[in-house]
Amino acid sequence: MEEKNSYTDINAATWDQWARDGIAWSIPVTHQAFQQAREGQWDVVLTASRPVPHHWFGELSGKRVLGLASGGGQQIPIFCALGAVCTVFDYSQEQLAREQMVAQREGYAVEIVRGDMTQPLPFADESFDLVFHPVSNCYIEDVQHVWEECFRVLRPGGRLLAGMDNGLNFLFNDVGTLPLTVSNPLPFNPLRGSQEELQRMVEQGEGVQFSHSLEEQLGGQLKAGFLLRDLYEDRDPEGSCLLRDYAPQYIATLAEKPGAGL
Repeated sequence: MEEKNSYTDINAATWDQWARDGIAWSIPVTHQAFQQAREGQWDVVLTASRPVPHHWFGELSGKRVLGLASGGGQQIPIFCALGAVCTVFDYSQEQLAREQMVAQREGYAVEIVRGDMTQPLPFADESFDLVFHPVSNCYIEDVQHVWEECFRVLRPGGRLLAGMDNGLNFLFNDVGTLPLTVSNPLPFNPLRGSQEELQRMVEQGEGVQFSHSLEEQLGGQLKAGFLLRDLYEDRDPEGSCLLRDYAPQYIATLAEKPGAGL
């Protein structure tokens, strides 16, 4: 492992490989799903499996939407089908390639931007009506920066829809058998732990992942200036792990920048 900031490049390369391997979060929506969305039949997820309530979005037609770390051709095509003007921002070239593929297949325009969300976002203040941010801040160390950048680029009354890991996936070592074994203290930060564990994660293709406290996740949004409007919990899909049978592992939140409504 080289200098500390290189972990985001490692994670981008990890996601490129996962996408080439065909993981679930890199399989673009079908033409049929795109057409159904145009007819009003659609769902998207912020977390592992539970669909986001439609009322969280408000009216999407004509609204400017930022998909933050949302590449893969899964959510942004649906928003475009619903009439939104979309920008997708991601650090994985392979994930962005899937966005381009769907846009070309379906014939819609989308702004595709490659970048590292640990850096200032390359967008002007008050550029968007909605930021859609699925589970991804587990790949960065400082989430407060992201909440503050989301607040900056949203217009007054704009909405932030965010998915996040609650930390339990890092607390337990779930190898598919009981009892579950506690393996890490929380919050988990491999950059501040043993060099051996960090090297193991990288060598096994896991990327460099972090857990974050609720103080960082929910409190961080409030600290950035957001009003928390709603939330729900979620679990990994059935049959994927044992932990999901005992506790939810994810949280999705709806937050709003104070000001005029959408």
